[in-house]
Amino acid sequence: MNWYLQSGKESDVVISTRIRFSRNLQGFQFNLKTKTEIDKLKNKIKENIFAIGYGLKYLELKDMDDITKMSLVEKKLISPEYALNKNDTGAILINDEENICIMINDDDHLKIQVFSSGFELENTLNFAIELDKKIEDVLGYATNKKYGYLTSLPTNCGTGLKASVMVHLPALEKTRNIDKVFYTINNFGVNIMGEYGQDNENAQNIYQISNKRTLGVTEQEIIENIRVVTNKLIEQERKARKFLAKDTIDLEDTIFRSYGLLSNCRKISLDEAQKLISNVKMGTDLGILDELNDSKIQKLSLYTKPASMQKYLGEQYEPIERDIKRAEVIKQIINER
Repeated sequence: MNWYLQSGKESDVVISTRIRFSRNLQGFQFNLKTKTEIDKLKNKIKENIFAIGYGLKYLELKDMDDITKMSLVEKKLISPEYALNKNDTGAILINDEENICIMINDDDHLKIQVFSSGFELENTLNFAIELDKKIEDVLGYATNKKYGYLTSLPTNCGTGLKASVMVHLPALEKTRNIDKVFYTINNFGVNIMGEYGQDNENAQNIYQISNKRTLGVTEQEIIENIRVVTNKLIEQERKARKFLAKDTIDLEDTIFRSYGLLSNCRKISLDEAQKLISNVKMGTDLGILDELNDSKIQKLSLYTKPASMQKYLGEQYEPIERDIKRAEVIKQIINER
């Protein structure tokens, strides 16, 4: 099963963990612009894919249809900007489990990404380091004794490591404590963004926490800082859920109304579906709602999104039809045995 359909440690609050390394190859300019330069980079990577191993496959963005590209975005395997801006020149290395996805020719030659469900910073880092070392042995990186790994953006120099966790914080939103908590943890040197890297709020109450600094700190220091911040968020979110649970009737009414709407709707927008799924996830995690489980919640979260829903159904639909099909997919998943 793909990593994004599984639940892991602390999965009531932490949805996923990602480790990303920004790397550039020796012998190539940074920020490649011409087709000749880009093709040379891609060819070197393609020629060495079997030496790297890990069951990686090479795929060009230009060979994918729009729905496939957007499904990769919805799974958070590539960024929306990469899908949009690198359509003609971008490519990825990806394995069957999709817990490895390497973006080629982004602002750096390689963005090496490893994913895990739940709160798995240490194990994900260790696997990413193993993969990174293998690629370095095969392809060779641009490095400097003083600055470490060299990157196009100075903010990524040094370790080149971006560690991030996705957290689900519905209770902090409902108790209106989210801004206060974010203000506090912002002092720990972390970025707090929406689900796809945007700054604005999101319907599913999902936020991405990642490190700001990569230079002058070690990989372990970055990981430890993210661990401390995430543990604080887990603690505050669980406290907020306990506070909401004091008004049992009100909380249960919100959760069961949300479940009722999801179970019986004939059409539903993505925004409304995400809000309702956020509520029923909290209800499932608190043991209030027995009708769903982690697996169904993960499927609902992914397969209600436009591209993933169309991949799931194996058909393309006009926007007006998607709200009807989304309601059908929701019922199908809820009623799975």
